[in-house]
Amino acid sequence: MKNEKKISTPVLRRLPKYYRHLEELSRNGIEKISSKDLSKLINVTASQIRQDLNCFGGFGQQGYGYHVQTLRDNLAEILGVTKRYTAIIVGVGHLGQALANHTTLPRSGVDLIALFDVSPDVVGTEVAGLTVKNISEVNRFCLENHVDVAVLTLPKSEALPVATVLANAGVKGFWNFTNTELSFSGMNVSVENVYMGDSLMKLCYDVQDS
Repeated sequence: MKNEKKISTPVLRRLPKYYRHLEELSRNGIEKISSKDLSKLINVTASQIRQDLNCFGGFGQQGYGYHVQTLRDNLAEILGVTKRYTAIIVGVGHLGQALANHTTLPRSGVDLIALFDVSPDVVGTEVAGLTVKNISEVNRFCLENHVDVAVLTLPKSEALPVATVLANAGVKGFWNFTNTELSFSGMNVSVENVYMGDSLMKLCYDVQDS
């Protein structure tokens, strides 16, 4: 369910939060919920929730609220969870291994199909049921397997050179944990630059006067 009009970044960033809470409500057997009750769970105003969802058709019913499973399924389609994208992780240190073993990727509609590293101590070992491949194989692997997403957890200095190789091999999305800003001018490539320290510093700011 691809929306034709341009959706703002703040709206798009709230959708996964809605989806996550709806998924939990569905697992707990909750069949319907009002925007008011949903707002209490998500810490977003009921008005904002309705405005966000109206960007995609609304999905609510007057006097009823939202059918949890239906709304969850619609958001899953909007976010691409149902499409099952393929992903690789480049850099299999502590963070790379943690992400490989975590449920975030599969629950977000992303199937991990390969791991790559340069260290001889890591190449050939097994992580999350996959044998770590040498980085020298990554270009051919991406070309042959039409990889959608690359998760980058390699050293900062290697981020751009490796990402450029991957983008030229057809990778369309980068989940970048390298603490360096990646962008691709003139290429149809999406990047999510993740700075874990940013959220920690925000937390420190919030608690400093509490």
